[in-house]
Amino acid sequence: MNSEELLAWLRLTLSPGVGNTAARKLLATFGSAQGIFDQSSATLRQLGSDKLAGVLKSEPATLAAQLQTTQEWLQSGEDRYVVTLGDDAYPAALLDIEDPPLMLYMLGVLSNRANTATKTIADSLAIVGSRNPTPQGESNAREFARAFGGAGLCVVSGLALGIDGAAHDGAMLGGGDTIAVVGTGLDRVYPKKHLALAHRIAQQGMLVSEFPLGTPPLMSNFPRRNRIISGLSRGTLVVEAALKSGSLITARLAAEQGKDVFAIPGSIHSPQSRGCHALIKQGAKLVEVAQDVLEELHFPSVAANAMQSGGFSTADDAAVSPSAGPLLAALGYDAVSLDALQARTGLDTAGLQSQLLELELGGHVARLPGGLFQRLATA
Repeated sequence: MNSEELLAWLRLTLSPGVGNTAARKLLATFGSAQGIFDQSSATLRQLGSDKLAGVLKSEPATLAAQLQTTQEWLQSGEDRYVVTLGDDAYPAALLDIEDPPLMLYMLGVLSNRANTATKTIADSLAIVGSRNPTPQGESNAREFARAFGGAGLCVVSGLALGIDGAAHDGAMLGGGDTIAVVGTGLDRVYPKKHLALAHRIAQQGMLVSEFPLGTPPLMSNFPRRNRIISGLSRGTLVVEAALKSGSLITARLAAEQGKDVFAIPGSIHSPQSRGCHALIKQGAKLVEVAQDVLEELHFPSVAANAMQSGGFSTADDAAVSPSAGPLLAALGYDAVSLDALQARTGLDTAGLQSQLLELELGGHVARLPGGLFQRLATA
């Protein structure tokens, strides 16, 4: 894309009040972003309002600076691209969603391959969930994603804290690709805690944004980017989600796009599981192991390790000392208080805390806020 084309596309996306719907109508009529700005005010008024024509004939104050920033960003590495609606490199899967983004900024090794846009939709699965997961939920996200990565699926998520970050990490641990769709400009990382993770993703996968460089983490951006997460994916797996979770927006969008929706069940007492349970009631496919998803997608590249990982297991219980074994059984899989454990086991406080510490250090038990403990299943 030359400077004139880039300038026209930036002007179109930066023009206040010109949304994607109006922009697509203008593009369909005039053939290109440059073609829009070549028109007279009278011609533009025929397609819209006087206000729209006035906006399009007035250059945004930030345009020159944005052009310079974007050009410098593009020139600072071979792993970054800007693609626009209608480009050959534009992800074909996004053309089928209700509101395809006008521009996409891409950063990472996947953007530098022959298929510069992304992995094909047949090879991609979205994994989303709570920003504040339980230890078990975070472990599930990582291990399921590791299994999918090992099987050749590209994991798509949103770089958020919690389930998103664990999913990206797991996919890369499994040797697979991952795509992070973010709610900021690609010259920023949010949350800052994921700076190192974002760098790893750029080296092994790709970061994608529809927002211009310099865009801060505005709250309205994150629900908006969810349509891209689901749009790039063949299906969406929700690991943990409360009833008012943004993850349920992604699941709804996936269903509206005709994609498969999967959900991992949890404790009936956990608020973080109620969103998944609601999805299952609405027809989402209940998932216990990674193979459930791979079989449903008829995914051909099923690695042997993927068939056995990404699910619940108690195979490592043999590593627990005989003295702590009864306590592990008494814990069950719901969060439980110290008082309840004492009632179940009859252990004194010192002995109970000693055994809990042993189980915690061994990775069998997690300590939760509020003085609760939860047994961890392993994948």
